[in-house]
Amino acid sequence: MKRPVAIHNSRLVLPPVLCAPVEHYVMAWVAEHSAPDAAARFDKRFKAAHRFAIADTRGVMTLTVPIAKPATSRCLWSDILISDHGRWWDVHRVALESAYGRTPYFEFYIDSFLPMLTADVMERFPKLTELQQAWDAAIREHLGMEGAAAGPASPLEALLTFDDSLSGADLEPYRQIRADRLGFIPGLSVLDLLFNLGPEAALYLNREARRIAPRLSRQA
Repeated sequence: MKRPVAIHNSRLVLPPVLCAPVEHYVMAWVAEHSAPDAAARFDKRFKAAHRFAIADTRGVMTLTVPIAKPATSRCLWSDILISDHGRWWDVHRVALESAYGRTPYFEFYIDSFLPMLTADVMERFPKLTELQQAWDAAIREHLGMEGAAAGPASPLEALLTFDDSLSGADLEPYRQIRADRLGFIPGLSVLDLLFNLGPEAALYLNREARRIAPRLSRQA
């Protein structure tokens, strides 16, 4: 069954982010098609391109993929290479296991993410945008979403704008494994949603997408 869509004949242009937060996928769910901005210019201040947040036993933890310094700052994010500094893939894998190993759905999903968490990741995805797309494709598959749409919008599509004023705090809380001790933590990577809710993550996204759709539909 095709997923419900809040705004038909629409396309949402997304910022290039890594393991995006839940609100990113809520907005992607609103549109019939969505894809990262292929022409986004590199900006070293935009840390979400190579960092994402999870929740471990102590609270929010930020995981970073180091990037190689570009030859010039006047380039695109699609030109940026990832670095092997600190064997970050091992750090990420261990951190995810520690944070989510006891969640209901960790073992169900983790194998599909291992290509982005093992030593050959540098050969598989040498560019940052390639790594972003690999994570996004695996996440979308588990959520029952279509792949990121390629190419320009057709004349029949309404082009929606990513609403960066929406934060995790605007979304309804969902079950988190340590909420009894830490309280609900908003703004985390969608991986947190998947590991905690499993198949129910799609139901959550659909409900939240319909709730925030008017915020985007006014821009259609």
